[in-house]
Amino acid sequence: MKDPKRQLVAAAAVLGVVAGACAGYLVQAGREPTLPLLVQPALPQARGPQPEPLTAEQDRKVRNDGDLRELLLETPDGATTPDWVAPQGWMALGEYADMSDEPETYYDHLEKQEFLRAAVTGWDTGSHQVEIWLAQFEQREAPTAPADDSSSSRYWAETDPDVKSRPIPGTGAGRAYLHPEPSAESTALPGVSAEAHASRGDLSLHIWVYGEDPVPWGTIMDLAERQMVRL
Repeated sequence: MKDPKRQLVAAAAVLGVVAGACAGYLVQAGREPTLPLLVQPALPQARGPQPEPLTAEQDRKVRNDGDLRELLLETPDGATTPDWVAPQGWMALGEYADMSDEPETYYDHLEKQEFLRAAVTGWDTGSHQVEIWLAQFEQREAPTAPADDSSSSRYWAETDPDVKSRPIPGTGAGRAYLHPEPSAESTALPGVSAEAHASRGDLSLHIWVYGEDPVPWGTIMDLAERQMVRL
């Protein structure tokens, strides 16, 4: 049989500890707090006129989801439209992949990069021909697709050891290129003598100017800058 005295002593000890803890709590609760409160007081709300929502022309997402052909530069007065420009202004994935020296490989790459669609325009001024491609990528699984597409084109432009290049203002890595001599090695546009490649948002831009005579810097830079302003 258990000793009742021992039980009473043990119970008293437990009660003593509990009582001591309660007493300490009451003493502490009665003191002024010495630490800063963890709850931050409510901040005043900003007042004043709210910014106006973007218009359709200002909202890049709205513009890009519309007709891409409307973002392309217009054919200048006096210029003609060559037969190689798609009549409806659209370019299929296969046609876009033909830009590469390895179309089948590039086709698979474009699919992985979530190629969505491409609009194209071009004209012939008599001395030079211009072609502009504007490609759009979905950017769900591959958010850097437009930059990657533009980077690939810049890489191939720079394989010409004599090529000269300049940055396109306001485009980050976008650049324009001049080839001193026409080249017959390009599978996309034989005789290309100037090109420009850049990206913005979900769009990738490619411009080629080619002909028998070298292209002035002012021509390719003007095309690139005016086209990028529209994107």
